[in-house]
Amino acid sequence: MEQSSPKISVAYAESVMVIGFTEERILEQKDIDVLSESLTAAVEKADNQKIILDFGNVKFLSSAVLGVLIRITKKIYERGGKVRFCSIDPKIFEIFKITRLNKIFEIYPDMDSAQKSFSK
Repeated sequence: MEQSSPKISVAYAESVMVIGFTEERILEQKDIDVLSESLTAAVEKADNQKIILDFGNVKFLSSAVLGVLIRITKKIYERGGKVRFCSIDPKIFEIFKITRLNKIFEIYPDMDSAQKSFSK
């Protein structure tokens, strides 16, 4: 049986676009490709420039996803936007620390603190 591809959900909270990852595991290359396409489409459609990537559902991800996140973040910044990450599982956060991506990405413990960071 073929696994479903990673999906994202898009919601709006005030003037912020919230992109949530709906899959717990993002490991297979085909899934990562679909995720990349979904994220790119969402970012290109974003008429607001404040975006939160919510990792609340994600428990496992491939290191290839980090490359996707770097490209998406770059695209957001090129469009004059701002992006925050939130609700990253502690084991996944360790990967961000090892790769020093925690120094590049603005990461918050939860959705509330990520949203409040836009008003600072």
